[in-house]
Amino acid sequence: MGDRVRALVFALAVPPLLEVVSVSRLVQLMALGPHRTDIDDQALACWVDQLLGRLPWPWRRTCLRRSAVLYGLLRRAGRPVELWIGVRRDHGSEVTAHAWLTLEGVPYLEANPDHPARHTPIATFGASH
Repeated sequence: MGDRVRALVFALAVPPLLEVVSVSRLVQLMALGPHRTDIDDQALACWVDQLLGRLPWPWRRTCLRRSAVLYGLLRRAGRPVELWIGVRRDHGSEVTAHAWLTLEGVPYLEANPDHPARHTPIATFGASH
């Protein structure tokens, strides 16, 4: 199966699953399967962003949906990525959340790599857990 087709399958399957399955369980399921290393991570992330940006709810792009889809694809490509979820208190005491991937402890495939640092991690899923 080609990279774009695989990304389409994950982009269609993972977001609705986030509505009914815990992130922890979904991460376990996505880590299973064959590994291949010959993918272009950045191109894959751009493709996933395009797909999720065009789809309606429950597929519409959010940081959690994007991170979960990319997590599954990258883990199957043999990348030891981790999925992190964090929160922060914004102006007016509103709490916001963000989900992102890390590779070797550094935010990975983030448009703004400083954004995760503004959040307090509350959960980590993946490679070393």
